[in-house]
Amino acid sequence: MGSRCTPEWPFTQSFLHPRHLKKSSGHLLDGPASIFGFITEHRSQYGVKEMCRVFGVSRSRYYAQLKTGATQRQREDQALLVDIKTVFDASDRTYGAGRIGEELREQGTRVGKNRIWRLMKQHGLRVKTTKRFKVTTNSDHKRPVAPNLVKRNFSAEAPDRLWTGDITYIWTAEGWLYLAVILDVFSRRIVGWRMDKRMTDELVITAFNNALVRRCPNRGLIFHSDRGSQYCSKRFQRVVQGAGGQQSMSGTGNCYDNAITESFFGTLKRELVHHCSFKTRAEAKSQIFRYIEGFYNRRRRHSALGYKAPETYERQFFKLAA
Repeated sequence: MGSRCTPEWPFTQSFLHPRHLKKSSGHLLDGPASIFGFITEHRSQYGVKEMCRVFGVSRSRYYAQLKTGATQRQREDQALLVDIKTVFDASDRTYGAGRIGEELREQGTRVGKNRIWRLMKQHGLRVKTTKRFKVTTNSDHKRPVAPNLVKRNFSAEAPDRLWTGDITYIWTAEGWLYLAVILDVFSRRIVGWRMDKRMTDELVITAFNNALVRRCPNRGLIFHSDRGSQYCSKRFQRVVQGAGGQQSMSGTGNCYDNAITESFFGTLKRELVHHCSFKTRAEAKSQIFRYIEGFYNRRRRHSALGYKAPETYERQFFKLAA
């Protein structure tokens, strides 16, 4: 007799143990309706006949239930889809399956990332895409440059130990709008920022002073930036030194040396700027303010923070420290 090949799939007889069933699907132990829903969901991959054999149900019963309407699994998917859309819309279409899963778990609904991804794909819930943007750094100057104290080690043990800064641009019908930010590496929070139609050292000085007023850091703060002329100006250097801080600067033309701030700008443009047509600088300022203070700092879940928002991450840190 010739040998018969068995498809390579996980539903062997040993898989019928309740522990494995529960691990594979949180609904398979709820009864035949959920089993039938699972079979419907995976029949193109494994085949109805084999799954009915493994789960110990008849094919005639399975096909009969298809005529009676939605299965329990399908009804659960429909209810779950409402929750997914609510979180997705609340994030302004910026959350993928991972962040949506964390949000739902915090609300008391435990659901796997793959299931969320499947439902999002089936119903056309697509996150906003990334567009490229150019660098605004002008390092062709004769001003003094600080050494690189960070060397791509973007980590801090507590808030206000290591800040980074950078400048980006936003187009409006009135012309360019420049945004300077100060980012706290510990929590990824934007602690200071400033927008203006001119990209001068006054732009970064105001952003830095804004952060000083809000955070009141202790002496010893390290501030890291690129070698742009604004950060190398004597006026800005005096502001940092007056606050008891020490400057650190990236290598020449190396964007990875300040990747953490570049990452924020990428997120801002992917989730907001590239999906807006600003008629005025005032309109752009209003929308960016709402994004930074209303969403990014307080609500947006950051994968590097265990899917917590910067404000939540800091609050938990200070609670434990107390």
